Amino acid sequence: MPINSCQFCKANFYAKPSHIKKGWGKYCSKLCQSSSKKTGNMIDCFICKKPTYKNLRDQQRSVSSKFFCSKSCQTIWRNTQYSGDKHSNWTGGKSSYRVALLRSSLKQACGKCTITDKRVLAVHHKDKNRWNNDLSNLMWLCHNCHYLVHHDKREAEGFLVPVA
Repeated sequence: MPINSCQFCKANFYAKPSHIKKGWGKYCSKLCQSSSKKTGNMIDCFICKKPTYKNLRDQQRSVSSKFFCSKSCQTIWRNTQYSGDKHSNWTGGKSSYRVALLRSSLKQACGKCTITDKRVLAVHHKDKNRWNNDLSNLMWLCHNCHYLVHHDKREAEGFLVPVA
């Protein structure tokens, strides 16, 4: 009866001669066999700090050297790293002023009539320069007020106080 020593835990165990001939019989149990394959370690998630197992191969392939417990944590990090001018498809921010204003803390209401229906709100550039997309230059106007500001001289003067 061949007695072998487990390659993982060093315990002595019986292995069938046919298994040894096939190259099997190296581990005393399935647990030792699977544990020997684990070459990684526990790493804290970069976002939520929850411990998660990452194998050595994944650790070596990581470009950012940051590890995550789930796709949602990875997405949170990626959205901070690859948005705006850091994104590969960035075209200079020519049409991103609406998104920038939506992400700001500015109340979504018309700066003139204070209507809050989001379906009729448009972004207005105070200095009328479409390429100046600073938040201080942007404000919400409903389509009606936006038309009046651009086409009626009396309306265009002096009302542009942003709603806080």
